[in-house]
Amino acid sequence: MIPQRVLVTGGSGFIAGHCILQLLAQGHLVRTTVRSPAREAAARRVLTDAGMVHSDRLSFVAADLLREDGWAQAAAGMDVVMHVASPVLPGRVADEDEVIAPARDGTLRVLRAARDAGVRRVVLTSAFHAVSWGHPHSDHVFTEADWTILDGSGVDAYGRSKTLAERAAWDFIAAEGGGLELTTMLPVAVMGPVMGKDVSGSNYIVQRMLDGAMPVVPNLFIPVVDVRDVASAHVTAMTIPAAAGERFLLSNGRALSLKEIGATIRAALGDAAKRVPTRALPDIVVRIAARFNAEMRPFVSDLGYAKKTSNDKARRVLGWTPREPREAIVAAATSMVGRTLSKS
Repeated sequence: MIPQRVLVTGGSGFIAGHCILQLLAQGHLVRTTVRSPAREAAARRVLTDAGMVHSDRLSFVAADLLREDGWAQAAAGMDVVMHVASPVLPGRVADEDEVIAPARDGTLRVLRAARDAGVRRVVLTSAFHAVSWGHPHSDHVFTEADWTILDGSGVDAYGRSKTLAERAAWDFIAAEGGGLELTTMLPVAVMGPVMGKDVSGSNYIVQRMLDGAMPVVPNLFIPVVDVRDVASAHVTAMTIPAAAGERFLLSNGRALSLKEIGATIRAALGDAAKRVPTRALPDIVVRIAARFNAEMRPFVSDLGYAKKTSNDKARRVLGWTPREPREAIVAAATSMVGRTLSKS
């Protein structure tokens, strides 16, 4: 394999960090972005603690999704860009544009910089939120061919941001991408080993169960994928010719109920999981609470509904073989025990 020069955006992030670890382990030259130079030391320390090898092949550059400065320098000389950075704020936010603008406009900034620098391919981290939200409940099996219905029931600002950002990316490639190739990755709920002190994305569910902040669980189902498998799919997709111009849904198996996730954690961690909830919250209670609590409203439409997914395309084109979802859940929980954590 010929080593690639790869820019990974958002180097202090959860998925980005695991991408960096795998890229370096395979001998690639990696540059990553942080919002300010002051963040470099902390980001490098987190990666080192997580087992980073070939650290001399990693460099940092300052670039913010909200500003033009730094992106031309970040993309210069790169073969591939992994655009992973994006705000992760599921649920209700006071101003949706605070989530949507950085995701959509930041994506376009990265794409323009990549095109102008002569980058061969951009691998963009989208999300299952850009696929399955807003659809009526049915036995439909979601694939890469599906798109979230923006004005559908249960679509929050995060779902809109991921959908609009990915749509904008494909439109850009079609209209003014030149020779730039685009591949988008659509992971379901990403769990797995925490890096550093920050807990982000779906790992927050595990954290809330462990620390007792979720004493009971609503009747919700979540399809889970391991962050290490998400990272490996990104790394594979950057070189396979057949991945150009394609979307890939990264899922594995049936959606698990929150109650099953809790049971998985308790079985693996024993006494360390004594605060993990065992009781389910009746649907009627959630529906009533949502009338007074705006943060709960997006969940009401999916009570009792387990979305079905297919990862056939990722397996066929990328040769992708993901871990079992329970392995991701246990790895996430194990990495949190005995550590002081915060939500990022």
